[in-house]
Amino acid sequence: MNSHTLRSSEYDEDTFGKRITARLAESEGQLPHDISERLRAARVQAVEKRKQVLLESSTVLFSHGRSGSLTIGQTGGHTSWWNKFGAAGLLLVLAGGLMVINVIQDDLGAQELADIDAAILTDDLPPAAYVDAGFAEFLKISNRHEP
Repeated sequence: MNSHTLRSSEYDEDTFGKRITARLAESEGQLPHDISERLRAARVQAVEKRKQVLLESSTVLFSHGRSGSLTIGQTGGHTSWWNKFGAAGLLLVLAGGLMVINVIQDDLGAQELADIDAAILTDDLPPAAYVDAGFAEFLKISNRHEP
């Protein structure tokens, strides 16, 4: 649900509330005094509650959005520069972390290949034996017979 839809629903609620208020004001003279006083007190409470809700929503420091994201700053349609700065910083940290992981993976892969090459070159068998299909089959068979 986007902010335009939220604003539209708030507008609909305000319009509905104004229509109810107008209807109550029209029939106010026909009600007994005690009911009129209770309605007046309820109106005052509703207005105070609405003011409090508006005040809280405009000064919220941490807001949990509908998308499941935690934002810092004022709620509403405007994104503060702190949010943009934080998002850019997080993207930079993520990109840097991915680059470090890539470098480490490359180094580990190169080290493994160097170890294999060193083992092949220092072994008693010639390197051509490792690419011979018959030798690979011999290694498989000999590994099965070992205890």
